[in-house]
Amino acid sequence: MKKEFSLSNDKVMINFTAKYCNTPVQLLESDGFRRVLNAYIKKIKKKKSHIYMNLIQNTHIDNEDLDVVIIHLFKLLSILNLNEIINLNTRYNSLIDRKNNFIDFIEDFYSFWRKLERYTIIHNNKINEGLEKTSFVEANNYFSMLILHLYRKIEENVVGNKPKVYRQLPAGGNAGLIVNNTNWPMPSGYNKLKNVPFIDAIILDLPYISYPKKNTRDGVFDECFENPLENCTINIDHWFCYPAKVGTLLAFIYVHRDFMAHAITLCNLFEMAKEEEYCDIKPDIVFVFGAKDTFSKVRTIFYDDVDNNIMLGYISYGDEIDYFGYVKKMTLTLHNLIMIKRGSLPIHGAMVNIIMNNGNSANVVIMGDSGAGKSESLEAFRSLSEDYISDMTIVFDDMGYLTLSAGSKPLAFGTEIGAFVRLDDLDAGYAFKEIDRSIFMNPDKINARLVMPVANYKDIIKGFPIDLFLYANNYEEVKNGLEEITFFKNPTDAINVCKKGARMAKGTTTELGLVTSYFANPFGPVQKQGLVNVLIDKYFDEFFKTGVKVGQIRTSLGVIGQEKNGPKNAAKKLFNLIIK
Repeated sequence: MKKEFSLSNDKVMINFTAKYCNTPVQLLESDGFRRVLNAYIKKIKKKKSHIYMNLIQNTHIDNEDLDVVIIHLFKLLSILNLNEIINLNTRYNSLIDRKNNFIDFIEDFYSFWRKLERYTIIHNNKINEGLEKTSFVEANNYFSMLILHLYRKIEENVVGNKPKVYRQLPAGGNAGLIVNNTNWPMPSGYNKLKNVPFIDAIILDLPYISYPKKNTRDGVFDECFENPLENCTINIDHWFCYPAKVGTLLAFIYVHRDFMAHAITLCNLFEMAKEEEYCDIKPDIVFVFGAKDTFSKVRTIFYDDVDNNIMLGYISYGDEIDYFGYVKKMTLTLHNLIMIKRGSLPIHGAMVNIIMNNGNSANVVIMGDSGAGKSESLEAFRSLSEDYISDMTIVFDDMGYLTLSAGSKPLAFGTEIGAFVRLDDLDAGYAFKEIDRSIFMNPDKINARLVMPVANYKDIIKGFPIDLFLYANNYEEVKNGLEEITFFKNPTDAINVCKKGARMAKGTTTELGLVTSYFANPFGPVQKQGLVNVLIDKYFDEFFKTGVKVGQIRTSLGVIGQEKNGPKNAAKKLFNLIIK
Protein backbone atom coordinates (compact mmCIF):
# COMPACT_ATOMS: atom_id res chain seq x y z
CA MET A 1 0.00 0.00 0.00
CA LYS A 2 1.60 3.23 -1.19
CA LYS A 3 -1.19 5.73 -0.46
CA GLU A 4 -1.35 7.39 2.95
CA PHE A 5 -5.06 6.62 3.21
CA SER A 6 -7.72 4.52 1.54
CA LEU A 7 -11.47 4.16 2.12
CA SER A 8 -13.21 1.35 0.29
CA ASN A 9 -16.24 -0.81 1.10
CA ASP A 10 -16.43 0.68 4.64
CA LYS A 11 -12.80 -0.29 5.26
CA VAL A 12 -10.30 2.39 6.23
CA MET A 13 -6.57 1.82 5.78
CA ILE A 14 -4.12 4.31 7.25
CA ASN A 15 -0.52 4.03 6.13
CA PHE A 16 1.64 5.29 9.00
CA THR A 17 4.72 4.90 6.84
CA ALA A 18 3.42 7.49 4.35
CA LYS A 19 1.90 9.89 6.90
CA TYR A 20 1.46 9.99 10.65
CA CYS A 21 -0.54 12.72 12.42
CA ASN A 22 0.82 13.94 15.75
CA THR A 23 -1.49 16.90 16.42
CA PRO A 24 -5.21 17.69 16.11
CA VAL A 25 -4.48 20.20 13.33
CA GLN A 26 -2.52 17.62 11.32
CA LEU A 27 -5.38 15.20 11.75
CA LEU A 28 -8.04 17.70 10.66
CA GLU A 29 -6.00 18.84 7.66
CA SER A 30 -5.24 15.31 6.50
CA ASP A 31 -6.64 13.85 3.30
CA GLY A 32 -7.98 10.93 5.30
CA PHE A 33 -10.11 13.09 7.60
CA ARG A 34 -11.58 14.97 4.65
CA ARG A 35 -12.45 11.73 2.85
CA VAL A 36 -14.14 10.24 5.91
CA LEU A 37 -16.10 13.46 6.44
CA ASN A 38 -17.23 13.53 2.81
CA ALA A 39 -18.22 9.86 2.96
CA TYR A 40 -20.33 10.67 6.01
CA ILE A 41 -21.92 13.73 4.34
CA LYS A 42 -22.73 11.63 1.28
CA LYS A 43 -24.43 9.05 3.48
CA ILE A 44 -26.61 11.48 5.45
CA LYS A 45 -27.45 13.39 2.24
CA LYS A 46 -28.67 10.19 0.62
CA LYS A 47 -30.83 9.46 3.67
CA LYS A 48 -32.03 13.09 3.80
CA SER A 49 -31.50 12.92 7.53
CA HIS A 50 -32.44 15.78 9.82
CA ILE A 51 -28.74 16.22 10.64
CA TYR A 52 -27.93 16.90 6.98
CA MET A 53 -30.88 19.26 6.53
CA ASN A 54 -29.84 21.23 9.62
CA LEU A 55 -26.26 21.52 8.38
CA ILE A 56 -27.31 22.81 4.97
CA GLN A 57 -29.93 25.22 6.31
CA ASN A 58 -27.65 26.67 8.97
CA THR A 59 -24.51 27.06 6.85
CA HIS A 60 -26.25 28.55 3.78
CA ILE A 61 -23.69 27.02 1.43
CA ASP A 62 -23.48 24.42 -1.32
CA ASN A 63 -22.84 20.81 -0.38
CA GLU A 64 -19.44 20.95 -2.14
CA ASP A 65 -18.14 23.48 0.41
CA LEU A 66 -19.67 21.88 3.49
CA ASP A 67 -16.55 19.88 4.32
CA VAL A 68 -14.39 23.01 4.21
CA VAL A 69 -16.67 24.85 6.65
CA ILE A 70 -16.90 21.92 9.06
CA ILE A 71 -13.14 21.28 9.12
CA HIS A 72 -12.45 24.95 9.77
CA LEU A 73 -15.05 25.02 12.55
CA PHE A 74 -13.57 21.87 14.09
CA LYS A 75 -10.14 23.53 14.14
CA LEU A 76 -11.59 26.46 16.06
CA LEU A 77 -13.50 24.20 18.43
CA SER A 78 -10.32 22.28 19.22
CA ILE A 79 -8.97 25.38 21.01
CA LEU A 80 -11.91 27.76 21.62
CA ASN A 81 -15.28 27.41 23.24
CA LEU A 82 -18.56 28.17 21.53
CA ASN A 83 -18.95 31.74 22.82
CA GLU A 84 -15.42 32.70 21.84
CA ILE A 85 -16.03 31.47 18.30
CA ILE A 86 -19.27 33.43 17.98
CA ASN A 87 -17.44 36.60 19.10
CA LEU A 88 -14.64 35.96 16.60
CA ASN A 89 -16.60 34.96 13.54
CA THR A 90 -20.36 35.27 13.18
CA ARG A 91 -20.29 33.09 10.06
CA TYR A 92 -20.87 30.08 12.33
CA ASN A 93 -23.55 31.64 14.52
CA SER A 94 -26.55 29.91 12.95
CA LEU A 95 -24.77 26.55 12.94
CA ILE A 96 -23.57 26.45 16.54
CA ASP A 97 -26.33 28.53 18.10
CA ARG A 98 -28.53 25.47 17.76
CA LYS A 99 -26.29 23.61 20.15
CA ASN A 100 -28.29 20.40 20.44
CA ASN A 101 -28.48 19.95 16.67
CA PHE A 102 -24.74 20.43 16.35
CA ILE A 103 -24.04 17.95 19.16
CA ASP A 104 -26.23 15.42 17.33
CA PHE A 105 -24.03 15.94 14.27
CA ILE A 106 -20.79 15.47 16.24
CA GLU A 107 -22.05 12.26 17.87
CA ASP A 108 -23.39 10.84 14.60
CA PHE A 109 -20.17 11.61 12.72
CA TYR A 110 -18.07 10.02 15.46
CA SER A 111 -20.34 6.96 15.48
CA PHE A 112 -19.97 6.71 11.68
CA TRP A 113 -16.18 6.69 12.05
CA ARG A 114 -16.22 4.01 14.74
CA LYS A 115 -18.47 1.74 12.68
CA LEU A 116 -15.93 1.64 9.86
CA GLU A 117 -13.36 -1.17 9.88
CA ARG A 118 -10.11 0.67 10.61
CA TYR A 119 -6.62 -0.64 9.94
CA THR A 120 -3.26 1.03 10.53
CA ILE A 121 -0.27 -0.14 8.53
CA ILE A 122 3.47 0.30 8.71
CA HIS A 123 5.89 -0.99 6.07
CA ASN A 124 8.93 -2.37 7.75
CA ASN A 125 11.54 -4.31 5.81
CA LYS A 126 13.76 -4.64 8.88
CA ILE A 127 11.38 -6.98 10.61
CA ASN A 128 11.70 -8.73 13.94
CA GLU A 129 13.41 -5.72 15.52
CA GLY A 130 11.74 -5.02 18.85
CA LEU A 131 12.14 -1.25 18.64
CA GLU A 132 10.09 -0.92 15.45
CA LYS A 133 7.29 -3.11 16.72
CA THR A 134 7.21 -1.43 20.11
CA SER A 135 7.09 1.99 18.44
CA PHE A 136 4.22 0.82 16.25
CA VAL A 137 2.22 -0.29 19.29
CA GLU A 138 2.83 3.08 20.91
CA ALA A 139 1.97 4.90 17.68
CA ASN A 140 -1.34 3.02 17.46
CA ASN A 141 -2.19 3.86 21.04
CA TYR A 142 -1.29 7.53 20.57
CA PHE A 143 -3.29 7.78 17.34
CA SER A 144 -6.35 6.36 19.09
CA MET A 145 -5.95 8.82 21.97
CA LEU A 146 -5.48 11.71 19.52
CA ILE A 147 -8.84 11.01 17.89
CA LEU A 148 -10.55 10.45 21.23
CA HIS A 149 -9.07 13.68 22.66
CA LEU A 150 -10.13 15.71 19.60
CA TYR A 151 -13.68 14.36 19.73
CA ARG A 152 -13.97 15.11 23.46
CA LYS A 153 -12.42 18.57 23.18
CA ILE A 154 -14.77 19.64 20.37
CA GLU A 155 -17.83 18.38 22.19
CA GLU A 156 -16.74 19.92 25.51
CA ASN A 157 -16.28 23.31 23.84
CA VAL A 158 -19.77 23.08 22.34
CA VAL A 159 -21.52 21.81 25.49
CA GLY A 160 -19.59 24.13 27.78
CA ASN A 161 -18.58 21.57 30.43
CA LYS A 162 -16.75 18.31 30.84
CA PRO A 163 -18.60 14.96 30.84
CA LYS A 164 -19.11 13.06 34.10
CA VAL A 165 -18.50 9.66 32.50
CA TYR A 166 -15.57 8.84 30.21
CA ARG A 167 -15.88 5.75 28.05
CA GLN A 168 -12.47 4.63 26.78
CA LEU A 169 -13.64 3.19 23.48
CA PRO A 170 -11.03 2.34 20.84
CA ALA A 171 -11.12 5.24 18.38
CA GLY A 172 -8.06 4.55 16.24
CA GLY A 173 -7.39 1.33 14.35
CA ASN A 174 -9.27 -1.86 15.15
CA ALA A 175 -6.12 -3.65 14.06
CA GLY A 176 -2.56 -2.69 13.19
CA LEU A 177 -0.37 -4.43 10.63
CA ILE A 178 3.38 -4.51 10.20
CA VAL A 179 4.07 -5.60 6.62
CA ASN A 180 7.23 -6.34 4.71
CA ASN A 181 8.28 -7.06 1.16
CA THR A 182 9.29 -10.69 0.80
CA ASN A 183 10.66 -12.62 -2.13
CA TRP A 184 9.88 -16.25 -2.79
CA PRO A 185 10.79 -18.44 -5.78
CA MET A 186 7.71 -17.52 -7.78
CA PRO A 187 7.18 -19.78 -10.80
CA SER A 188 5.69 -18.66 -14.11
CA GLY A 189 1.96 -18.00 -13.76
CA TYR A 190 2.24 -16.44 -10.30
CA ASN A 191 3.92 -13.16 -11.29
CA LYS A 192 0.77 -11.13 -10.61
CA LEU A 193 1.38 -11.74 -6.91
CA LYS A 194 4.88 -10.27 -6.99
CA ASN A 195 5.50 -7.46 -4.48
CA VAL A 196 2.26 -8.04 -2.55
CA PRO A 197 3.32 -7.20 1.05
CA PHE A 198 3.43 -9.98 3.64
CA ILE A 199 1.91 -9.49 7.07
CA ASP A 200 4.66 -9.83 9.64
CA ALA A 201 2.81 -8.85 12.81
CA ILE A 202 -0.73 -7.95 13.87
CA ILE A 203 -1.89 -5.75 16.74
CA LEU A 204 -5.49 -6.45 17.74
CA ASP A 205 -7.78 -4.27 19.81
CA LEU A 206 -9.97 -6.96 21.39
CA PRO A 207 -12.76 -7.86 21.31
CA TYR A 208 -12.57 -7.46 17.55
CA ILE A 209 -16.02 -7.47 15.94
CA SER A 210 -16.64 -7.62 12.20
CA TYR A 211 -19.85 -7.57 10.18
CA PRO A 212 -19.35 -9.54 6.96
CA LYS A 213 -22.16 -9.39 4.39
CA LYS A 214 -22.81 -13.14 4.53
CA ASN A 215 -23.31 -15.51 7.43
CA THR A 216 -23.27 -18.90 5.71
CA ARG A 217 -21.20 -20.76 3.14
CA ASP A 218 -22.67 -22.44 0.06
CA GLY A 219 -21.58 -25.40 -2.07
CA VAL A 220 -18.26 -27.17 -2.48
CA PHE A 221 -15.05 -26.11 -4.14
CA ASP A 222 -14.57 -27.39 -7.70
CA GLU A 223 -11.38 -28.37 -9.43
CA CYS A 224 -10.24 -26.47 -12.52
CA PHE A 225 -7.51 -27.54 -14.89
CA GLU A 226 -5.77 -24.29 -15.77
CA ASN A 227 -4.20 -21.61 -13.60
CA PRO A 228 -7.04 -19.18 -12.68
CA LEU A 229 -4.54 -16.39 -11.99
CA GLU A 230 -4.05 -15.97 -15.73
CA ASN A 231 -7.56 -14.52 -16.09
CA CYS A 232 -7.69 -12.19 -13.08
CA THR A 233 -6.55 -8.70 -12.16
CA ILE A 234 -4.34 -8.05 -9.12
CA ASN A 235 -3.59 -4.49 -8.00
CA ILE A 236 -0.77 -5.09 -5.53
CA ASP A 237 -1.67 -1.90 -3.59
CA HIS A 238 -4.97 -3.57 -2.65
CA TRP A 239 -3.60 -6.89 -1.43
CA PHE A 240 -1.94 -8.44 1.61
CA CYS A 241 -0.50 -11.91 2.17
CA TYR A 242 -0.89 -13.85 5.41
CA PRO A 243 1.87 -16.51 5.66
CA ALA A 244 0.22 -19.41 7.47
CA LYS A 245 1.37 -22.72 8.87
CA VAL A 246 -1.53 -25.08 8.14
CA GLY A 247 -0.55 -28.21 9.99
CA THR A 248 2.94 -28.94 8.68
CA LEU A 249 2.30 -27.16 5.35
CA LEU A 250 3.24 -23.60 4.40
CA ALA A 251 0.42 -21.52 2.88
CA PHE A 252 0.50 -18.04 1.37
CA ILE A 253 -3.03 -16.65 1.74
CA TYR A 254 -3.54 -13.52 -0.39
CA VAL A 255 -6.54 -11.36 0.64
CA HIS A 256 -8.04 -8.29 -1.05
CA ARG A 257 -8.27 -5.24 1.21
CA ASP A 258 -12.10 -5.20 0.96
CA PHE A 259 -12.08 -8.48 2.92
CA MET A 260 -9.40 -7.37 5.35
CA ALA A 261 -11.33 -8.55 8.41
CA HIS A 262 -10.88 -12.13 7.20
CA ALA A 263 -7.12 -11.66 6.85
CA ILE A 264 -6.99 -10.36 10.41
CA THR A 265 -9.10 -13.26 11.68
CA LEU A 266 -6.58 -15.74 10.28
CA CYS A 267 -4.21 -14.90 13.13
CA ASN A 268 -6.61 -16.56 15.59
CA LEU A 269 -6.95 -19.67 13.42
CA PHE A 270 -3.63 -20.50 11.75
CA GLU A 271 -0.15 -20.08 13.19
CA MET A 272 1.59 -17.16 11.47
CA ALA A 273 4.86 -18.23 9.88
CA LYS A 274 8.06 -16.41 10.80
CA GLU A 275 10.20 -14.68 8.19
CA GLU A 276 12.83 -17.42 8.18
CA GLU A 277 10.06 -19.98 7.58
CA TYR A 278 8.77 -18.36 4.38
CA CYS A 279 11.35 -15.97 2.93
CA ASP A 280 12.89 -17.44 -0.28
CA ILE A 281 10.80 -20.60 0.23
CA LYS A 282 8.19 -21.94 -2.19
CA PRO A 283 4.90 -22.63 -0.35
CA ASP A 284 2.86 -25.81 -0.52
CA ILE A 285 -0.34 -23.75 -0.84
CA VAL A 286 -1.18 -20.48 -2.58
CA PHE A 287 -4.68 -19.13 -2.01
CA VAL A 288 -6.02 -15.94 -3.63
CA PHE A 289 -9.20 -14.56 -2.04
CA GLY A 290 -11.11 -11.71 -3.70
CA ALA A 291 -9.52 -11.40 -7.14
CA LYS A 292 -11.46 -9.60 -9.87
CA ASP A 293 -12.01 -11.30 -13.22
CA THR A 294 -14.36 -11.22 -16.20
CA PHE A 295 -16.55 -14.16 -15.19
CA SER A 296 -20.20 -13.35 -14.46
CA LYS A 297 -20.40 -15.56 -11.37
CA VAL A 298 -18.16 -15.80 -8.34
CA ARG A 299 -15.77 -18.73 -8.67
CA THR A 300 -14.62 -20.94 -5.78
CA ILE A 301 -12.11 -23.28 -7.41
CA PHE A 302 -8.77 -25.00 -6.91
CA TYR A 303 -6.00 -25.97 -9.30
CA ASP A 304 -3.50 -28.76 -8.69
CA ASP A 305 -0.35 -27.21 -10.15
CA VAL A 306 1.59 -30.46 -10.50
CA ASP A 307 4.43 -28.89 -12.48
CA ASN A 308 5.25 -26.45 -9.65
CA ASN A 309 4.11 -28.68 -6.78
CA ILE A 310 1.66 -26.02 -5.54
CA MET A 311 -2.01 -26.46 -4.64
CA LEU A 312 -3.66 -23.21 -5.75
CA GLY A 313 -7.00 -21.96 -4.39
CA TYR A 314 -8.94 -19.14 -6.02
CA ILE A 315 -12.09 -17.31 -4.92
CA SER A 316 -13.14 -14.34 -6.99
CA TYR A 317 -14.46 -10.99 -5.76
CA GLY A 318 -18.09 -10.64 -4.67
CA ASP A 319 -20.40 -9.98 -1.73
CA GLU A 320 -21.50 -13.61 -1.93
CA ILE A 321 -18.20 -14.82 -0.48
CA ASP A 322 -17.84 -12.21 2.27
CA TYR A 323 -17.83 -14.86 5.00
CA PHE A 324 -14.84 -16.21 6.88
CA GLY A 325 -15.97 -19.78 6.26
CA TYR A 326 -14.84 -19.46 2.65
CA VAL A 327 -11.31 -18.47 3.67
CA LYS A 328 -11.01 -21.16 6.31
CA LYS A 329 -12.56 -24.01 4.34
CA MET A 330 -10.71 -23.34 1.09
CA THR A 331 -7.42 -23.27 3.00
CA LEU A 332 -8.27 -26.59 4.64
CA THR A 333 -9.45 -28.08 1.34
CA LEU A 334 -6.08 -27.27 -0.24
CA HIS A 335 -4.31 -28.79 2.77
CA ASN A 336 -6.43 -31.95 2.60
CA LEU A 337 -5.88 -32.42 -1.12
CA ILE A 338 -2.13 -32.42 -0.53
CA MET A 339 -2.38 -34.83 2.40
CA ILE A 340 -4.56 -37.23 0.37
CA LYS A 341 -1.86 -37.32 -2.30
CA ARG A 342 0.65 -38.16 0.44
CA GLY A 343 -1.46 -41.06 1.75
CA SER A 344 -2.87 -39.36 4.87
CA LEU A 345 -6.59 -39.42 5.69
CA PRO A 346 -8.20 -35.99 6.39
CA ILE A 347 -10.76 -35.94 9.21
CA HIS A 348 -13.44 -33.29 9.59
CA GLY A 349 -13.92 -33.21 13.33
CA ALA A 350 -12.31 -32.49 16.68
CA MET A 351 -9.69 -34.24 18.77
CA VAL A 352 -8.44 -33.93 22.33
CA ASN A 353 -5.82 -35.60 24.47
CA ILE A 354 -7.40 -36.07 27.91
CA ILE A 355 -5.53 -36.96 31.11
CA MET A 356 -7.68 -37.62 34.18
CA ASN A 357 -6.70 -37.03 37.80
CA ASN A 358 -6.82 -40.78 38.45
CA GLY A 359 -4.13 -41.38 35.82
CA ASN A 360 -6.42 -42.59 33.03
CA SER A 361 -5.98 -40.96 29.64
CA ALA A 362 -7.53 -41.08 26.19
CA ASN A 363 -7.00 -39.54 22.78
CA VAL A 364 -10.50 -38.94 21.43
CA VAL A 365 -11.45 -38.06 17.84
CA ILE A 366 -15.03 -36.94 17.15
CA MET A 367 -15.74 -36.86 13.42
CA GLY A 368 -18.63 -34.91 11.85
CA ASP A 369 -19.60 -32.24 9.35
CA SER A 370 -20.43 -28.63 10.22
CA GLY A 371 -22.97 -28.33 13.03
CA ALA A 372 -22.78 -32.00 14.09
CA GLY A 373 -21.86 -31.08 17.66
CA LYS A 374 -18.26 -32.27 17.83
CA SER A 375 -16.83 -29.06 19.28
CA GLU A 376 -19.85 -28.44 21.50
CA SER A 377 -19.57 -31.92 23.05
CA LEU A 378 -15.89 -31.47 23.83
CA GLU A 379 -16.51 -28.04 25.35
CA ALA A 380 -19.33 -29.53 27.46
CA PHE A 381 -16.91 -32.27 28.49
CA ARG A 382 -14.39 -29.71 29.62
CA SER A 383 -16.91 -27.72 31.69
CA LEU A 384 -18.47 -30.81 33.28
CA SER A 385 -15.21 -32.46 34.16
CA GLU A 386 -13.02 -29.63 35.50
CA ASP A 387 -12.68 -31.34 38.88
CA TYR A 388 -11.52 -34.61 37.35
CA ILE A 389 -9.30 -33.58 34.45
CA SER A 390 -5.60 -33.12 35.03
CA ASP A 391 -4.91 -31.90 31.50
CA MET A 392 -6.89 -31.49 28.27
CA THR A 393 -4.98 -30.71 25.07
CA ILE A 394 -6.86 -29.81 21.91
CA VAL A 395 -5.19 -31.36 18.87
CA PHE A 396 -7.73 -30.09 16.36
CA ASP A 397 -11.13 -28.42 16.56
CA ASP A 398 -12.30 -28.72 12.96
CA MET A 399 -9.84 -30.42 10.66
CA GLY A 400 -7.09 -32.92 11.23
CA TYR A 401 -5.47 -35.80 9.43
CA LEU A 402 -4.33 -39.32 10.23
CA THR A 403 -1.17 -41.19 9.36
CA LEU A 404 -0.33 -44.86 9.78
CA SER A 405 2.25 -45.86 12.37
CA ALA A 406 3.89 -49.26 11.94
CA GLY A 407 3.03 -51.57 14.85
CA SER A 408 0.83 -49.07 16.73
CA LYS A 409 -2.40 -47.12 16.50
CA PRO A 410 -2.81 -44.51 13.72
CA LEU A 411 -1.58 -41.05 14.66
CA ALA A 412 -3.67 -37.88 14.51
CA PHE A 413 -2.42 -34.36 13.72
CA GLY A 414 -4.13 -30.98 13.67
CA THR A 415 -4.16 -28.10 11.19
CA GLU A 416 -5.33 -25.06 13.19
CA ILE A 417 -4.46 -23.33 16.45
CA GLY A 418 -7.94 -21.83 16.69
CA ALA A 419 -11.63 -22.67 16.69
CA PHE A 420 -14.36 -21.23 14.46
CA VAL A 421 -17.24 -21.66 16.90
CA ARG A 422 -20.99 -21.17 16.40
CA LEU A 423 -22.22 -18.90 19.21
CA ASP A 424 -25.79 -20.18 19.11
CA ASP A 425 -24.76 -23.62 20.39
CA LEU A 426 -22.57 -22.48 23.28
CA ASP A 427 -23.63 -21.79 26.85
CA ALA A 428 -24.81 -18.20 27.15
CA GLY A 429 -21.88 -17.12 29.33
CA TYR A 430 -19.15 -18.87 27.37
CA ALA A 431 -18.62 -16.15 24.77
CA PHE A 432 -18.21 -13.55 27.52
CA LYS A 433 -15.55 -15.68 29.21
CA GLU A 434 -13.57 -15.66 25.96
CA ILE A 435 -14.25 -12.04 25.00
CA ASP A 436 -10.72 -10.85 25.79
CA ARG A 437 -9.12 -12.98 23.05
CA SER A 438 -11.89 -13.64 20.55
CA ILE A 439 -12.81 -12.28 17.14
CA PHE A 440 -16.58 -12.02 16.72
CA MET A 441 -18.54 -12.09 13.46
CA ASN A 442 -22.11 -10.83 13.14
CA PRO A 443 -22.85 -11.50 16.83
CA ASP A 444 -26.44 -10.27 16.36
CA LYS A 445 -27.37 -12.78 13.64
CA ILE A 446 -28.17 -16.46 13.21
CA ASN A 447 -25.00 -18.56 12.87
CA ALA A 448 -23.02 -15.87 14.69
CA ARG A 449 -19.41 -16.98 15.08
CA LEU A 450 -16.33 -16.36 17.14
CA VAL A 451 -12.76 -17.34 16.34
CA MET A 452 -10.46 -17.91 19.27
CA PRO A 453 -7.09 -19.59 19.80
CA VAL A 454 -7.48 -22.98 21.50
CA ALA A 455 -4.27 -24.93 20.81
CA ASN A 456 -0.50 -24.62 20.70
CA TYR A 457 1.18 -25.21 17.36
CA LYS A 458 3.65 -27.64 18.89
CA ASP A 459 0.75 -29.81 20.09
CA ILE A 460 -1.14 -29.96 16.79
CA ILE A 461 1.89 -31.25 14.89
CA LYS A 462 3.08 -33.69 17.59
CA GLY A 463 1.03 -36.73 16.51
CA PHE A 464 -1.20 -38.54 19.05
CA PRO A 465 -2.17 -42.25 18.82
CA ILE A 466 -5.97 -42.58 18.64
CA ASP A 467 -7.86 -44.45 21.39
CA LEU A 468 -11.47 -43.51 20.58
CA PHE A 469 -12.84 -42.64 17.13
CA LEU A 470 -16.47 -41.47 17.28
CA TYR A 471 -18.87 -40.27 14.60
CA ALA A 472 -20.93 -37.25 15.74
CA ASN A 473 -24.59 -38.13 15.19
CA ASN A 474 -26.63 -34.96 15.80
CA TYR A 475 -29.98 -36.11 14.40
CA GLU A 476 -30.98 -39.10 16.58
CA GLU A 477 -32.55 -38.47 19.95
CA VAL A 478 -31.36 -40.63 22.82
CA LYS A 479 -34.48 -42.65 23.65
CA ASN A 480 -36.14 -46.02 22.96
CA GLY A 481 -32.98 -47.96 23.75
CA LEU A 482 -30.52 -45.66 21.98
CA GLU A 483 -27.53 -44.58 24.07
CA GLU A 484 -25.28 -41.54 23.81
CA ILE A 485 -22.30 -43.67 22.76
CA THR A 486 -22.35 -47.03 20.97
CA PHE A 487 -19.54 -48.94 19.27
CA PHE A 488 -19.28 -50.73 15.93
CA LYS A 489 -18.29 -54.38 15.82
CA ASN A 490 -16.58 -54.37 12.43
CA PRO A 491 -14.98 -51.93 9.93
CA THR A 492 -17.77 -52.33 7.35
CA ASP A 493 -20.51 -50.97 9.61
CA ALA A 494 -18.28 -48.13 10.79
CA ILE A 495 -17.31 -47.19 7.22
CA ASN A 496 -20.94 -47.18 6.06
CA VAL A 497 -21.97 -44.67 8.74
CA CYS A 498 -18.90 -42.46 8.34
CA LYS A 499 -19.03 -42.44 4.54
CA LYS A 500 -22.71 -41.50 4.53
CA GLY A 501 -21.93 -38.46 6.67
CA ALA A 502 -25.51 -37.80 7.77
CA ARG A 503 -26.36 -34.79 9.92
CA MET A 504 -29.19 -32.39 10.67
CA ALA A 505 -28.13 -29.08 9.09
CA LYS A 506 -27.82 -26.31 11.68
CA GLY A 507 -27.76 -23.24 9.44
CA THR A 508 -23.96 -23.15 9.17
CA THR A 509 -24.38 -23.54 5.40
CA THR A 510 -27.34 -22.99 3.07
CA GLU A 511 -28.44 -26.62 3.60
CA LEU A 512 -31.58 -27.47 5.57
CA GLY A 513 -32.94 -30.64 7.19
CA LEU A 514 -31.29 -34.07 7.27
CA VAL A 515 -28.45 -34.02 4.75
CA THR A 516 -25.48 -36.20 3.87
CA SER A 517 -21.95 -35.47 2.72
CA TYR A 518 -19.31 -37.98 1.67
CA PHE A 519 -17.21 -38.93 4.73
CA ALA A 520 -18.66 -35.84 6.45
CA ASN A 521 -15.97 -33.86 4.68
CA PRO A 522 -16.68 -31.75 1.58
CA PHE A 523 -13.20 -30.23 1.86
CA GLY A 524 -10.95 -32.54 -0.12
CA PRO A 525 -12.33 -36.08 0.27
CA VAL A 526 -15.49 -35.36 -1.72
CA GLN A 527 -13.40 -34.07 -4.61
CA LYS A 528 -11.11 -37.12 -4.60
CA GLN A 529 -13.45 -39.96 -3.63
CA GLY A 530 -11.59 -42.63 -5.57
CA LEU A 531 -8.35 -42.04 -3.68
CA VAL A 532 -10.11 -41.54 -0.33
CA ASN A 533 -12.13 -44.79 -0.62
CA VAL A 534 -8.86 -46.71 -0.65
CA LEU A 535 -7.53 -44.72 2.32
CA ILE A 536 -10.73 -45.20 4.36
CA ASP A 537 -10.62 -48.99 3.96
CA LYS A 538 -6.94 -49.05 4.93
CA TYR A 539 -7.28 -46.81 8.00
CA PHE A 540 -10.48 -48.38 9.39
CA ASP A 541 -8.97 -51.86 9.06
CA GLU A 542 -6.01 -50.54 11.00
CA PHE A 543 -8.33 -49.11 13.70
CA PHE A 544 -9.80 -52.52 14.45
CA LYS A 545 -6.44 -54.31 14.18
CA THR A 546 -4.73 -52.00 16.66
CA GLY A 547 -7.57 -51.74 19.20
CA VAL A 548 -8.99 -48.31 18.44
CA LYS A 549 -12.61 -48.19 19.64
CA VAL A 550 -14.83 -46.94 16.78
CA GLY A 551 -18.40 -45.81 17.43
CA GLN A 552 -21.03 -43.08 17.37
CA ILE A 553 -21.63 -40.26 19.85
CA ARG A 554 -25.20 -38.95 19.74
CA THR A 555 -24.91 -35.24 20.43
CA SER A 556 -28.60 -34.55 19.61
CA LEU A 557 -27.53 -31.04 18.58
CA GLY A 558 -29.96 -31.11 15.66
CA VAL A 559 -32.90 -32.29 17.78
CA ILE A 560 -35.24 -29.46 18.70
CA GLY A 561 -35.01 -28.74 22.41
CA GLN A 562 -31.78 -30.73 22.87
CA GLU A 563 -29.31 -28.13 21.57
CA LYS A 564 -27.74 -27.64 25.03
CA ASN A 565 -28.57 -30.83 26.94
CA GLY A 566 -27.71 -33.17 24.07
CA PRO A 567 -24.00 -32.34 23.98
CA LYS A 568 -23.89 -32.26 27.81
CA ASN A 569 -25.36 -35.74 28.09
CA ALA A 570 -23.01 -37.05 25.43
CA ALA A 571 -20.11 -35.48 27.32
CA LYS A 572 -21.19 -37.22 30.55
CA LYS A 573 -21.20 -40.56 28.78
CA LEU A 574 -17.75 -39.90 27.33
CA PHE A 575 -16.51 -38.88 30.76
CA ASN A 576 -17.73 -42.15 32.30
CA LEU A 577 -16.00 -44.16 29.57
CA ILE A 578 -12.64 -42.50 30.15
CA ILE A 579 -12.62 -42.35 33.94
CA LYS A 580 -13.27 -46.11 34.40
